[in-house]
Amino acid sequence: MDEVKDIRENAPRIGDLLGMAAERAVPVVAALPDDRLTVVTPCAEYDVKALVNHLFHVVVEFRKLAGKQNSDFTVSPDYVGEGPDWRERFAEAARKLVAAWSAPGADEGTTGAMNMPAVTVGSMALLDMTVHIWDLARATGQEYEPEGEALAVLDRLAGAVAELAPTARAMGMFGEPVAVPEGASAFERLLGETGRDPRWEAPVAG
Repeated sequence: MDEVKDIRENAPRIGDLLGMAAERAVPVVAALPDDRLTVVTPCAEYDVKALVNHLFHVVVEFRKLAGKQNSDFTVSPDYVGEGPDWRERFAEAARKLVAAWSAPGADEGTTGAMNMPAVTVGSMALLDMTVHIWDLARATGQEYEPEGEALAVLDRLAGAVAELAPTARAMGMFGEPVAVPEGASAFERLLGETGRDPRWEAPVAG
């Protein structure tokens, strides 16, 4: 029991993991070219612009949830359309998200309209900041795969996806699992569990 307690106490907290994810996410968003905003992404219902707006809104609203405040996901504002500095504004919003979830008590107790454990809600933000960044990278010819210390993100997300998958699939948030080849990386397995094909390629222009 003491060993289990030590592992839990020494495991990276949500704020730390979001910091690792944001460090890799911000450069991907910064490199999104304006002439690719209308191309499709692996997240089928979104083109690049729509997915940026969705992810931007996730970052804004999950910051509120870290402070046990009310959130509103009914409509994603057009953050991209608000001005050409949307990449810089996203970076600042991501910084604030990390700070909010790094505050004492942010990942304790419950939060959100569904009164879910805060650590689960934080893991949902972490999932979006990981898989949607892959969606954006893949759609725009960028490379993205967590490595090094960020492998701790995948460790947390593997458990979170297993917990969330039944409900997420029923609500249409995850597609059906996609089979991945034997020997696939932990990240490829995670993508497959969320209904993404790790081998997805953007359509050739023209």
